[in-house]
Amino acid sequence: MWTEVLLYIIVIAYAVFIMSTAIVIVLENRQPAKTIAWLIVIWLLPIIGLIFFYFFGQNVRREHHFRRRAYDCITQRMLEVCYEPSVREFPKRFAPLIDGLERNHLSVITGNNATELLPSGRQFLQALLRAIYAAKNHIHIETYIIENDAIGQLVADALADKVREGVEVRLLYDDVGCWRVPEAFFHQLKRAGVQLASFEPVRFPALTRKVNYRNHRKVCVIDGHTGFIGGMNLALRYAPLRHADWLDMQLQLKGESVGVLQRVFLSDWYFVTEELKTERCYFPPSTEVFGRQLTQIVFSTPFAQYPEIAYSLSWLIQNARKYIYIQSPYFVPTEAFLQALQTAALVGVDVRIMLPEKPDSQFLRWVNESFFQDVLISGVRIFLYKGGFLHAKVLVADDEVCSVGSANMDFRSFENNFEANAYVYNQQTATNLRDLFLTAQEDCEEVCYEDWKHRPLWRRLLESHARVFSPLM
Repeated sequence: MWTEVLLYIIVIAYAVFIMSTAIVIVLENRQPAKTIAWLIVIWLLPIIGLIFFYFFGQNVRREHHFRRRAYDCITQRMLEVCYEPSVREFPKRFAPLIDGLERNHLSVITGNNATELLPSGRQFLQALLRAIYAAKNHIHIETYIIENDAIGQLVADALADKVREGVEVRLLYDDVGCWRVPEAFFHQLKRAGVQLASFEPVRFPALTRKVNYRNHRKVCVIDGHTGFIGGMNLALRYAPLRHADWLDMQLQLKGESVGVLQRVFLSDWYFVTEELKTERCYFPPSTEVFGRQLTQIVFSTPFAQYPEIAYSLSWLIQNARKYIYIQSPYFVPTEAFLQALQTAALVGVDVRIMLPEKPDSQFLRWVNESFFQDVLISGVRIFLYKGGFLHAKVLVADDEVCSVGSANMDFRSFENNFEANAYVYNQQTATNLRDLFLTAQEDCEEVCYEDWKHRPLWRRLLESHARVFSPLM
């Protein structure tokens, strides 16, 4: 009898907990797709669904958690104290986007810049090591992952060498991205004199407030005049022995835009350490003429009023006239981003999306493929890269503008992560990126709509069920 009573109590308590959680989800006024997805998860996956929501679904974008005011204040202060605008002219076609990003999101446009595309891990590593060993004042590196492997050790040794020469070295890494890296690796760096900071360490009982919002940026600044931004982490798999094993993209910057990259790094450093660094040595004046490439660093945070990168990429897609080429390891678009792609293709723009033939997991493959028919039917062309894993996050349009950065084409990058992209309004850089895309396309298989719509029913069922979870990815 007591067993039955206890069982009834447990069932009733669980039902009340489910109902209260459902009410919380509805009252948070999320996007309807996310709300419905979470409701399905907690109702159809007993206990597991609640655990999953508790760890990954809580909306914790409150100002007190991320110290939004402090973050905004330091960004504004650096903009006022450390940025000296140059005289520049905007291309009229992109003036609304440039002005909007600068006015609403403090994404400053700079004119005195030179850029270089680094389409392989080996090229990036060589350029980074050259810049590190040439450093005289400071080295700032922000990365999602730095592994305890040959590449990580090579970079760690180089940083230790520069510390011994009297150079300031700061390394900011994401705690979740480096979960598997042994603490001994970071102790080694700390003993060498490298100043370390881990972004939002995830430890019980505070796990649920941090695990879902990560710093996915990859930013390097050397002496305030050389910078790197893109999608590459510091690990051996990003620089394989065979070039075709891993397709990625990094951008090397020289000139005024590096000062904006510096502001991104130091804002994140302050966010984590509460150490304020606005000394002039970190923002040296640009006395040299580097080039005439207009560059805008666009950075997004989960507590921003608007998802800056998602909105600006959508604007570029909607305003393209000839073509839009996109590379991304994941394709889990928001509804607005999906509609932008469909609209561009329907009005005659050549829209091409390149994805890896084999994503990180089979489940992600099903999620990616669940969106194929939506875009294929509108005229978007999809290419699956067969030469290895595609990890690049790039967009190029009309031989006039391109984006290189850390943001994937998915919900997580657009809404949950700290991301950073560089927009370059320059014909030479855009055409170079276009040519790299077309070269990679030779190692791809195009998805034909006529063949795709006749795929087996079991595959459609898997894709449709996986898509239900896409807003949670």
